[in-house]
Amino acid sequence: MARKNSFDYFDGFIKLAEYSYDAAKLLDDILKNFDVDTLQEKMKIMHEIEHAADLEGHEITRRLAKEFIPPIEREDIIMLIHEIDDITDCIEDVLLHMYMYNVKEIRVDAIKFSNLILLSCKELIETFKEFKNFKKSKEIHNKIIKINRLEEEGDNLYTEIVRKLHETTNNAIDIMTWTIAYNRLEKCCDACEEAVNIVESIIMKNS
Repeated sequence: MARKNSFDYFDGFIKLAEYSYDAAKLLDDILKNFDVDTLQEKMKIMHEIEHAADLEGHEITRRLAKEFIPPIEREDIIMLIHEIDDITDCIEDVLLHMYMYNVKEIRVDAIKFSNLILLSCKELIETFKEFKNFKKSKEIHNKIIKINRLEEEGDNLYTEIVRKLHETTNNAIDIMTWTIAYNRLEKCCDACEEAVNIVESIIMKNS
């Protein structure tokens, strides 16, 4: 029987993953309907998502500090908080890059990447829903594998679009701007994989 006023850390992980998805959805919408005149306004919305995610992470940490016996190791909870938060931060960094480098138009390949990030974050939510009952779940390993495959797809996409960029563009500033942008997009996929790798490690330790 659950203790009175007990805190559900697994629900906390789901909330953090939902913030990452919200950030990914916003990024995808911005890139698909890019308007440099509204970019600063969109950045504020993105930062609000990132800030809300930070507050949720702080709340989980605060609860953990008072917890006598957490459901999984404290270090694992802290690592997961940081890794999920890193996803949201990486997504916000993409938008900051677009603003700092005064990007006027979005390349189609960037939208391919934002779609991959969105898919990864959607799967991340489903993974954490399964993680809530990981000892009985029959789907969590498939969810983890799917995110691993999306990350691999991101690696392949990054390799091909950076090559394409150098093949089709002579402008040195454009090459630098988009090489960095693609790298930041790829890091978002990496961050999703890092989060589920920790989930997988926790499952192994507690099985």
